[in-house]
Amino acid sequence: MSIPAGILGSFAAIMILVAEVSAGQLLIGRAWTRRGGTDIAVSQLLMGIAMAAILVPGMSILPNAVWEVVFAVMTAWFAWCLGRESRARGAAAVADGHYVPHLVHSAAMLYIFAALTGAAVAGSGTSTSGTGGMSGMAGGSSGLTPTLHAPLALIFALLLIACTVHDLDRSAGVDGYFHVVGRRSVLAGSALAAAAAGSVALRQPNRADAAETAPRSDSALYTAERLLLSPAVVKGCQVAIGVTMAFILITII
Repeated sequence: MSIPAGILGSFAAIMILVAEVSAGQLLIGRAWTRRGGTDIAVSQLLMGIAMAAILVPGMSILPNAVWEVVFAVMTAWFAWCLGRESRARGAAAVADGHYVPHLVHSAAMLYIFAALTGAAVAGSGTSTSGTGGMSGMAGGSSGLTPTLHAPLALIFALLLIACTVHDLDRSAGVDGYFHVVGRRSVLAGSALAAAAAGSVALRQPNRADAAETAPRSDSALYTAERLLLSPAVVKGCQVAIGVTMAFILITII
């Protein structure tokens, strides 16, 4: 399918923005010595770069075969995380788990790059080091034609759409679902917040508590933290990745 280069470039620009936001989340999380959620920020950073390269092949920085290995590792990691969560929470982890969309995203990226690597092998006869994206999507250009299995590609596209609709329907900041680097946000007045406040009241404040409640002298960094780590921004990045990935799959089926 021929897609105007302007549309492909717009999607690529959004993915670069997602990658930049994810890099900022990692830097801010490190600056405040936060723990947890770095795997999600890293995955979104890599997906943003990889999808930008698919949409605009001139932006490619790694061979397709290397990306295939990267997303194979990422898929295995999120599968393990989901398995761990399901052992703790049961079927609820699969039906409404934090890691489900990230597993679907990683598996879809693995599938796309496996198809691109297969196209590179078919085109060259031996090489698996192709770095071309799907430049054939743009009108008048030539590029690799991915060797996609249409039914499987459609299944991935439908899963991505379902995850994206689920994410859009879910309110940001309600239960820590849209969480990346740093501690999960808890709404004031909620039962969980009350329980947390009760547990804090039972012990004396320590140095870490004082550091958390003290006014921040570096207000610019604090503002960046509040913005980049906010559930709304995390939700926006997750939705953008799902929409772009589904667009790529539907376009090349």
